[in-house]
Amino acid sequence: MLHPRCSWAYKVELILFAAFPHSLNPSLMRSAGIFMKNRSGTKGRSMEPLPLEGGGQRVGVKRPSGIARRLRKQSTDAERRLWRHLRDRQIEGFKFRRQQPMGAYVVDFVNLEKKVVIEVDGGQHALDLGDKIRDEWLRAEGYQVLRFWDNQVFSDLESVLESIRNVLLTPHPDPLPQGEREIVLNQ
Repeated sequence: MLHPRCSWAYKVELILFAAFPHSLNPSLMRSAGIFMKNRSGTKGRSMEPLPLEGGGQRVGVKRPSGIARRLRKQSTDAERRLWRHLRDRQIEGFKFRRQQPMGAYVVDFVNLEKKVVIEVDGGQHALDLGDKIRDEWLRAEGYQVLRFWDNQVFSDLESVLESIRNVLLTPHPDPLPQGEREIVLNQ
């Protein structure tokens, strides 16, 4: 239990400890009442975290799958409208998933076969640095990111669908050579 006078930054560090157990200073953890034990079970120098409350599950940290489930239930009008045209393999037989967790992020729509991510954004995303960081992470993972504004989906849906179709039918810009593809898949 945290002391009520602990700072918010201190509490954030403890929440991070739940997700990344080896990220905190052991003396900080001891002062917070989080004790470590060594491999023999006694308190000492070679430390491992004690089991977390809740049977070792991360307590108080939301999982991306729970967030994705909530987002699927609370889709925007533009997302629902586009989803009507993406679902059931309506675009050239390509399967899309909606509000799919990917790493620490949740994307609006994704085609895993062609590695294409589609984001439908409202005005709140106009200058969002977090979107740029997420896009860079997705690109590093090999995904192509398409972003459309809500008003594009409402006013010019046919060109949005045509853009998606063109990306899906265009070969990947950097495909692996045949021999390297087999090596990567076998690892």
